[in-house]
Amino acid sequence: MNNISQLFALLQISAETGTPAASAAEAAPAKEEGLKFFDLVLNGGPVMIPIAIMLVVALYLAIERYLNIKKAGKLDPFFIAQIKDMVLNDNIVGARKLCEKTESPIAKMLEKGLSRMGKPLKNIEVAVENVGKLEIYKMEKGMPIIATISGAAPMLGFLGTVTGMIQTLYAMNQAGDSTDMGVLSGGIYQAMVTTVAGLVVGIIAYLAFNLLTAMIEKVVHKMEATTVEFLDILQQPAE
Repeated sequence: MNNISQLFALLQISAETGTPAASAAEAAPAKEEGLKFFDLVLNGGPVMIPIAIMLVVALYLAIERYLNIKKAGKLDPFFIAQIKDMVLNDNIVGARKLCEKTESPIAKMLEKGLSRMGKPLKNIEVAVENVGKLEIYKMEKGMPIIATISGAAPMLGFLGTVTGMIQTLYAMNQAGDSTDMGVLSGGIYQAMVTTVAGLVVGIIAYLAFNLLTAMIEKVVHKMEATTVEFLDILQQPAE
Protein backbone atom coordinates (compact mmCIF):
# COMPACT_ATOMS: atom_id res chain seq x y z
CA MET A 1 0.00 0.00 0.00
CA ASN A 2 2.80 2.41 0.80
CA ASN A 3 4.34 1.79 -2.62
CA ILE A 4 1.05 2.43 -4.38
CA SER A 5 0.52 5.65 -2.42
CA GLN A 6 4.00 6.84 -3.38
CA LEU A 7 3.32 6.03 -7.07
CA PHE A 8 0.09 8.04 -7.08
CA ALA A 9 1.91 10.92 -5.40
CA LEU A 10 4.62 10.94 -8.07
CA LEU A 11 2.04 10.89 -10.87
CA GLN A 12 0.18 13.79 -9.28
CA ILE A 13 3.37 15.87 -8.96
CA SER A 14 4.42 15.20 -12.59
CA ALA A 15 0.93 16.11 -13.84
CA GLU A 16 0.94 19.35 -11.88
CA THR A 17 4.40 20.34 -13.19
CA GLY A 18 3.48 19.44 -16.79
CA THR A 19 0.24 21.43 -16.92
CA PRO A 20 1.80 24.91 -16.94
CA ALA A 21 4.23 23.87 -19.67
CA ALA A 22 1.42 22.52 -21.83
CA SER A 23 -0.71 25.57 -21.32
CA ALA A 24 2.25 27.83 -22.02
CA ALA A 25 2.92 25.94 -25.24
CA GLU A 26 -0.69 26.33 -26.29
CA ALA A 27 -0.71 30.00 -25.36
CA ALA A 28 2.55 30.76 -27.21
CA PRO A 29 1.90 32.44 -30.54
CA ALA A 30 2.93 30.59 -33.69
CA LYS A 31 6.13 31.78 -35.29
CA GLU A 32 5.70 33.71 -38.50
CA GLU A 33 7.15 31.96 -41.53
CA GLY A 34 9.60 33.92 -43.64
CA LEU A 35 9.29 34.52 -47.35
CA LYS A 36 10.21 31.51 -49.44
CA PHE A 37 11.85 31.69 -52.86
CA PHE A 38 9.18 29.67 -54.66
CA ASP A 39 6.44 31.75 -53.03
CA LEU A 40 8.06 34.88 -54.42
CA VAL A 41 8.23 33.35 -57.89
CA LEU A 42 4.63 32.15 -57.85
CA ASN A 43 3.27 35.43 -56.50
CA GLY A 44 5.18 37.50 -59.04
CA GLY A 45 2.60 37.00 -61.75
CA PRO A 46 2.93 35.79 -65.35
CA VAL A 47 5.87 38.12 -66.02
CA MET A 48 8.00 35.87 -63.82
CA ILE A 49 7.80 33.07 -66.43
CA PRO A 50 9.91 34.80 -69.13
CA ILE A 51 12.23 36.19 -66.45
CA ALA A 52 12.82 32.67 -65.11
CA ILE A 53 13.45 31.38 -68.64
CA MET A 54 15.95 34.18 -69.23
CA LEU A 55 17.75 33.28 -66.01
CA VAL A 56 18.14 29.63 -67.08
CA VAL A 57 19.32 30.60 -70.58
CA ALA A 58 21.78 33.19 -69.25
CA LEU A 59 23.31 30.78 -66.74
CA TYR A 60 23.59 27.99 -69.30
CA LEU A 61 25.23 30.19 -71.94
CA ALA A 62 27.54 31.84 -69.42
CA ILE A 63 28.84 28.51 -68.11
CA GLU A 64 29.08 26.94 -71.57
CA ARG A 65 30.90 29.94 -73.07
CA TYR A 66 33.23 30.23 -70.08
CA LEU A 67 34.37 26.62 -70.41
CA ASN A 68 34.85 26.86 -74.18
CA ILE A 69 36.70 30.19 -74.12
CA LYS A 70 38.92 29.02 -71.28
CA LYS A 71 39.75 25.89 -73.28
CA ALA A 72 40.50 27.99 -76.37
CA GLY A 73 42.96 30.13 -74.44
CA LYS A 74 45.03 27.17 -73.25
CA LEU A 75 48.17 26.44 -75.27
CA ASP A 76 51.36 24.54 -74.59
CA PRO A 77 54.11 27.13 -73.96
CA PHE A 78 56.49 25.05 -76.07
CA PHE A 79 54.05 24.75 -78.98
CA ILE A 80 55.36 27.72 -80.97
CA ALA A 81 58.96 26.70 -80.33
CA GLN A 82 58.26 23.22 -81.70
CA ILE A 83 56.56 24.67 -84.78
CA LYS A 84 59.52 26.97 -85.34
CA ASP A 85 62.05 24.14 -85.17
CA MET A 86 60.03 22.00 -87.58
CA VAL A 87 59.56 24.82 -90.11
CA LEU A 88 63.23 25.79 -90.04
CA ASN A 89 64.12 22.12 -90.59
CA ASP A 90 61.63 21.87 -93.50
CA ASN A 91 59.49 19.40 -91.54
CA ILE A 92 56.19 20.93 -92.66
CA VAL A 93 54.33 17.62 -92.44
CA GLY A 94 55.35 17.17 -88.82
CA ALA A 95 54.34 20.75 -88.01
CA ARG A 96 50.91 20.24 -89.55
CA LYS A 97 50.38 17.00 -87.63
CA LEU A 98 51.29 18.77 -84.40
CA CYS A 99 48.73 21.50 -85.17
CA GLU A 100 46.06 18.91 -85.93
CA LYS A 101 46.64 17.18 -82.58
CA THR A 102 46.40 20.47 -80.65
CA GLU A 103 42.86 21.61 -79.79
CA SER A 104 43.24 25.36 -80.00
CA PRO A 105 42.22 28.21 -82.34
CA ILE A 106 45.88 29.16 -82.63
CA ALA A 107 46.78 25.66 -83.78
CA LYS A 108 44.05 25.76 -86.42
CA MET A 109 45.35 29.09 -87.70
CA LEU A 110 48.90 27.83 -87.98
CA GLU A 111 47.77 24.60 -89.63
CA LYS A 112 46.00 26.65 -92.30
CA GLY A 113 49.11 28.75 -92.83
CA LEU A 114 51.31 25.66 -93.12
CA SER A 115 48.94 24.21 -95.70
CA ARG A 116 49.65 27.29 -97.86
CA MET A 117 53.40 26.86 -97.74
CA GLY A 118 55.07 27.70 -101.05
CA LYS A 119 52.59 30.46 -101.88
CA PRO A 120 53.25 34.21 -101.46
CA LEU A 121 53.49 35.37 -97.87
CA LYS A 122 50.49 37.69 -98.33
CA ASN A 123 48.28 34.75 -99.31
CA ILE A 124 49.42 32.83 -96.24
CA GLU A 125 48.67 35.82 -94.01
CA VAL A 126 45.17 36.21 -95.45
CA ALA A 127 44.44 32.50 -94.98
CA VAL A 128 45.58 32.62 -91.35
CA GLU A 129 43.51 35.74 -90.65
CA ASN A 130 40.38 34.19 -92.18
CA VAL A 131 40.67 31.15 -89.93
CA GLY A 132 41.26 33.47 -86.98
CA LYS A 133 38.06 35.39 -87.74
CA LEU A 134 36.12 32.13 -87.92
CA GLU A 135 37.49 31.02 -84.55
CA ILE A 136 36.61 34.37 -82.99
CA TYR A 137 33.08 34.01 -84.34
CA LYS A 138 32.84 30.59 -82.69
CA MET A 139 33.97 32.02 -79.34
CA GLU A 140 31.40 34.83 -79.58
CA LYS A 141 28.56 32.41 -80.26
CA GLY A 142 25.72 33.07 -77.79
CA MET A 143 27.15 36.38 -76.61
CA PRO A 144 24.41 38.50 -78.29
CA ILE A 145 21.77 36.47 -76.43
CA ILE A 146 23.45 37.18 -73.08
CA ALA A 147 23.66 40.88 -73.96
CA THR A 148 19.97 40.91 -74.89
CA ILE A 149 18.99 39.26 -71.62
CA SER A 150 21.01 41.82 -69.63
CA GLY A 151 18.81 44.56 -71.08
CA ALA A 152 15.50 42.77 -71.52
CA ALA A 153 15.21 41.21 -68.05
CA PRO A 154 15.07 44.53 -66.14
CA MET A 155 12.55 45.85 -68.68
CA LEU A 156 10.32 42.83 -68.07
CA GLY A 157 10.69 43.44 -64.35
CA PHE A 158 9.51 47.01 -64.79
CA LEU A 159 6.63 45.72 -66.90
CA GLY A 160 5.58 43.53 -64.00
CA THR A 161 5.85 46.54 -61.72
CA VAL A 162 3.52 48.57 -63.91
CA THR A 163 0.96 45.77 -64.19
CA GLY A 164 1.06 45.24 -60.44
CA MET A 165 0.45 48.93 -59.74
CA ILE A 166 -2.37 48.99 -62.28
CA GLN A 167 -4.04 46.12 -60.41
CA THR A 168 -3.64 48.02 -57.15
CA LEU A 169 -5.13 51.22 -58.55
CA TYR A 170 -7.98 49.28 -60.14
CA ALA A 171 -8.75 47.58 -56.82
CA MET A 172 -8.76 50.94 -55.05
CA ASN A 173 -11.13 52.36 -57.63
CA GLN A 174 -13.53 49.43 -57.33
CA ALA A 175 -13.45 49.33 -53.53
CA GLY A 176 -14.07 53.02 -53.03
CA ASP A 177 -14.03 53.94 -49.34
CA SER A 178 -13.99 50.31 -48.19
CA THR A 179 -10.51 49.56 -49.51
CA ASP A 180 -9.13 46.15 -48.59
CA MET A 181 -5.49 46.45 -47.54
CA GLY A 182 -4.88 42.81 -48.46
CA VAL A 183 -5.80 43.46 -52.10
CA LEU A 184 -3.66 46.60 -52.24
CA SER A 185 -0.64 44.95 -50.66
CA GLY A 186 -0.95 42.02 -53.06
CA GLY A 187 -0.60 44.26 -56.11
CA ILE A 188 2.32 46.17 -54.64
CA TYR A 189 3.92 42.88 -53.58
CA GLN A 190 3.73 41.55 -57.12
CA ALA A 191 5.18 44.78 -58.50
CA MET A 192 8.20 44.69 -56.20
CA VAL A 193 8.89 40.98 -56.78
CA THR A 194 9.04 41.36 -60.56
CA THR A 195 11.28 44.40 -60.26
CA VAL A 196 13.79 42.59 -58.07
CA ALA A 197 13.71 39.45 -60.23
CA GLY A 198 14.30 41.41 -63.44
CA LEU A 199 17.17 43.37 -61.93
CA VAL A 200 18.84 40.24 -60.52
CA VAL A 201 18.70 38.41 -63.86
CA GLY A 202 19.88 41.52 -65.70
CA ILE A 203 22.85 41.99 -63.37
CA ILE A 204 23.88 38.33 -63.72
CA ALA A 205 23.72 38.51 -67.52
CA TYR A 206 25.56 41.85 -67.58
CA LEU A 207 28.43 40.58 -65.43
CA ALA A 208 28.66 37.36 -67.43
CA PHE A 209 28.78 39.29 -70.72
CA ASN A 210 31.59 41.56 -69.58
CA LEU A 211 33.60 38.71 -68.08
CA LEU A 212 33.32 36.60 -71.24
CA THR A 213 34.12 39.58 -73.45
CA ALA A 214 37.32 40.21 -71.52
CA MET A 215 38.27 36.53 -71.86
CA ILE A 216 37.66 36.61 -75.62
CA GLU A 217 39.77 39.75 -76.04
CA LYS A 218 42.61 38.07 -74.18
CA VAL A 219 42.49 35.07 -76.52
CA VAL A 220 42.30 37.36 -79.57
CA HIS A 221 45.44 39.23 -78.48
CA LYS A 222 47.24 35.91 -78.08
CA MET A 223 46.10 34.84 -81.55
CA GLU A 224 47.32 38.08 -83.10
CA ALA A 225 50.71 37.83 -81.40
CA THR A 226 51.10 34.21 -82.51
CA THR A 227 50.21 35.13 -86.10
CA VAL A 228 52.91 37.79 -86.22
CA GLU A 229 55.46 35.38 -84.74
CA PHE A 230 54.45 32.67 -87.23
CA LEU A 231 54.87 34.97 -90.22
CA ASP A 232 58.30 35.97 -88.94
CA ILE A 233 59.24 32.29 -88.76
CA LEU A 234 58.21 31.77 -92.39
CA GLN A 235 60.48 34.60 -93.50
CA GLN A 236 63.55 33.23 -91.76
CA PRO A 237 64.36 30.38 -94.18
CA ALA A 238 64.40 32.82 -97.09
CA GLU A 239 67.04 35.03 -95.46
